[in-house]
Amino acid sequence: MEKAHIKKGDIVRVLSGKDKGKKGKVLKVFPREKKAIVEGVNMAVKHQKPTAHMPQGGITKIEIPLYTSKLMLVCGKCNKVTRVGHTVLSDGSKVRTCKKCNEVLDR
Repeated sequence: MEKAHIKKGDIVRVLSGKDKGKKGKVLKVFPREKKAIVEGVNMAVKHQKPTAHMPQGGITKIEIPLYTSKLMLVCGKCNKVTRVGHTVLSDGSKVRTCKKCNEVLDR
């Protein structure tokens, strides 16, 4: 299993595809498939049969996963897309940092 450079709750920007340039919050990450679900990005239409939970059925829009290689992290401090650096703090914990402003991304 390979580690992803993004985590649940991160704000990311889409680099390529039909949603290029859109920003959104990461809802779920699938490290084995190297994919993530981003809020409001890569929407698909799903036809639902009537159920007890949703008696009328109908057509709904859902987010589907996209490859993490198409996503780039947005720094909270400088508000720019950035690569992720890794730093070991004085207490021995590893944290992700912004390559542009050296701000700690993990809180």
